Amino acid sequence: MGQAFGLTMPPRLDQPQERHTLAVLVDNEAGVLARIVALFSGRGYNIDTLTVAEVDPNERTSRITIKTTGTRMIIDQIRTQLERLVPVHRVVDLTEGPAYVEREMALIKVAGIGDKRVEALRIADAFRARIIDTTHTSFVFELTGASDKIETFVNLMKPLGLVEVSRTGVVAIQRGPEGM
Repeated sequence: MGQAFGLTMPPRLDQPQERHTLAVLVDNEAGVLARIVALFSGRGYNIDTLTVAEVDPNERTSRITIKTTGTRMIIDQIRTQLERLVPVHRVVDLTEGPAYVEREMALIKVAGIGDKRVEALRIADAFRARIIDTTHTSFVFELTGASDKIETFVNLMKPLGLVEVSRTGVVAIQRGPEGM
């Protein structure tokens, strides 16, 4: 399902949207990330988060972690199209394999004095956020964890003086002894 005579069929409206985390092993060379992003944007697919870093300098490979949302058919199309790109060595849908670990890191700046400052510190302690910078009127917290944990922390900081948020995007890896 999904293709007829080489043409992509439009997604069915009754299919549920699914969120998937894809790990993509690619050659570490100029233009690879641009080609992957172009694949998504050219077909109207959204990238929720994207992280990339070199993982093997000897093999000159990088790992790209992409979190995306779509119907089952769209996710299958994304994976198939990624696998066809020449600099791509492997695509793994972590969401469908064995258990995996997923984390995100964020820096959150909060400005406040008095009771708001004390409350921000109390909440940060409960979330195990580290203070990485402080002044008399502001903090920068570092928080690592699941995306929903970071989202909850950010929402709690809004009434206390949230100034700015910088997030890394999701990184993920399969559990167990097998590698990608």
